[in-house]
Amino acid sequence: MEYRSLGHTGVQVSRLCFGTMSFGGDADEPTSHALYQRCREAGINFFDTADVYNAGRSEAILGKLIAAERDDLVIASKAHFPTGKAPTARGSSRYHLVRAVEASLRRLGTDRIDILYLHHYDAHTALDDTLKSLELLIEQGKVLYPAASNFAAWQAMRALGIAERHGWAKLAVLQPMYNLAKRQAEVEILPMAEAMGLGVCSYSPLAGGLLSGKYDAADAQGRLTTNAMYKTRYGAPTYHELAARFSALARELGFHPATLAVAWVASHPAITAPILGARNPAQLEPALGALDVPMTPELRARLSQLAPAPPPATDRTEERR
Repeated sequence: MEYRSLGHTGVQVSRLCFGTMSFGGDADEPTSHALYQRCREAGINFFDTADVYNAGRSEAILGKLIAAERDDLVIASKAHFPTGKAPTARGSSRYHLVRAVEASLRRLGTDRIDILYLHHYDAHTALDDTLKSLELLIEQGKVLYPAASNFAAWQAMRALGIAERHGWAKLAVLQPMYNLAKRQAEVEILPMAEAMGLGVCSYSPLAGGLLSGKYDAADAQGRLTTNAMYKTRYGAPTYHELAARFSALARELGFHPATLAVAWVASHPAITAPILGARNPAQLEPALGALDVPMTPELRARLSQLAPAPPPATDRTEERR
């Protein structure tokens, strides 16, 4: 396993991160334990969860698994989305964030969350107040590094500017969606992260399974056919046409599609660690081989040609390099 510094923090994290969204849901406790053990065998020291994953069960299971080696690991969690029916049980207000972090700490059985992502931008709460809330949590030792998931580049830059103005801890990590089918992060988020020295732990490298080869068969069943969110995100015929071309090329090159999809994401210079997900060890195995792919610039370019690159932020496509 390779390790690299997480943005400007100096913390060394594995080049692959494991996301535990399946823990307590698609993966029961024994399966979650097997997934965790396989990740540790592979050298992964970086695990990602969220307070809303399976109503907190993901954090609770992960907490049990990490107990014996907590200080050898980097644990990221998130807060923002509803954790209850009350109108106060959501958002990035201080009222909710403080309670959400304390609840996550109890479930994880730890004294701190190494990386806390704001799970989404909150248009209803003053960003200054949200960042001040994070600063208070950092001062209390409950959070080590603030981070942002699903933020646009302008939102992240605004957060960086506010933190710098007040002398607060700045965002250290971003978590955007990024895969061969969804390349919008290349326009501003990834260049901005490189320029500002931020870590980037992108999610959904397999595009919800679209690029895993699973959906090559016309009658394939899974999240893309049963989950409304994924059907909306990847339901357009163009995505499935891309997936078919990608699977064909992967097999021509002698790789499992999942291996090559993760390797393509990891090869972007701004990406610190793609976040892997799996329901069982067999599903995880191909993704773990991603770092063994000799991803040359020529191979990355060949794969990239399968999907149109988004236009640059200025739309001056003639200046694209």
